[in-house]
This record gives sequence, C-alpha cells and structure tokens, in this order.
Amino acid sequence: MKNKDQKVIIFTAPSGAGKTTLVCHMLDQMKELSFSVSATTRSKRSHEEDGEDYYFLEPAAFQKKIENEEFLEWEEVYKGTCYGTLKSEVERIWSIGKYAIFDVDVKGAVNIKKYYGDQALAVFIRPPSVQALMNRLLGRKTETLETLEIRMARSRMELTYEDQFDITVINDDLDTAKKDALDIVRNFLGIEQNEG
Repeated sequence: MKNKDQKVIIFTAPSGAGKTTLVCHMLDQMKELSFSVSATTRSKRSHEEDGEDYYFLEPAAFQKKIENEEFLEWEEVYKGTCYGTLKSEVERIWSIGKYAIFDVDVKGAVNIKKYYGDQALAVFIRPPSVQALMNRLLGRKTETLETLEIRMARSRMELTYEDQFDITVINDDLDTAKKDALDIVRNFLGIEQNEG
C-alpha cells in the first residue's frame, strides 16, 4: 500500500545530458534521498558489488520476477541483457525513512511516473541543443562514429518524451542545473534548504 508521504524522485535524460552527475549531486546534498539500485542480468564486473551497484540476477530469476510482477519497469536494453527496477527496492528505501531517487532511461521513467502518479516527481534533463549533446559524447572519447550515430538517434527519440515529465531542467551550465534541480526536489519534498 502506497503512503502519500512516501515519494520518489525520477531523473531521466538522453545519454550525455548529465542526469547521473545531477543525481550524484542530489545524493551528496540531501541525506533524505537514497539511490534506487536496479536489477540486471548482465555479469558483475570485478569492481562491482551486488546490491550496491546492481542486483545481479540470473536470466531465469529475472524472468520469474517479471512473471510475478515484481518490477516497476524493465527492459531488454541489449539482446539478452535486461535491466529493471524492483518494487521491493523502493519499499526497502521507504522502510529506512528515505525517499527513492532514480537515474533511468526515458521509457523506464514514464513507467515509474505512471505507477506512482502524484507521489513521483519526474525531472527531464535536457541539453541546450542536440549539437551540445553530440559534443559531450565526443568529449568522453568512448564512442566510435558508428556508436555515436546510434546514441544520437536514440537521444533524438528520447528528446521527444520531454513533455511527459513534470519539469525540465536545461543543463547548459552545470552549476545552474545543480542548483535548479536541488531547488525543484527540495520544493517537491517540502524540505527547507539548510543555510551555511
């Protein structure tokens, strides 16, 4: 049963728009928030911890949770590799008296917002332009021309979802975006800013 005081914060954006940077800033500035850890069927990397970075599940276990309707949202992001948000993760966060904050793709964000309705604040992070987004992805030096085009095509599609969210933060200047996002989240949760 959902309690009206139990709220969730959703951050979503195209890749390279800065949502992860902003979510990390929120977690650093607000002790009231706790990061919602996703589940995945991909293999655990050597530096990762189960339950901290992801909940690493065998494909059969992931499928069983789908069948049991244990996910708020899930998606097969790459062939054979699924990611999802467990309802039990949000319950875990609420049980320790905190608000869940999500860093998810636009489709997952839409599904989480639909599930929680007015209990959820869905924040869309938008780059100042598609060109700025491309420049950021190029700046990472992790993309080939082929993967850059795939990411940019996905980003253009994701930008069309903007009007499905509660509010947009334009990440042109990172310090301004951090302040705006913090003000928006504090306002939604009814938390006063601590001075100095």
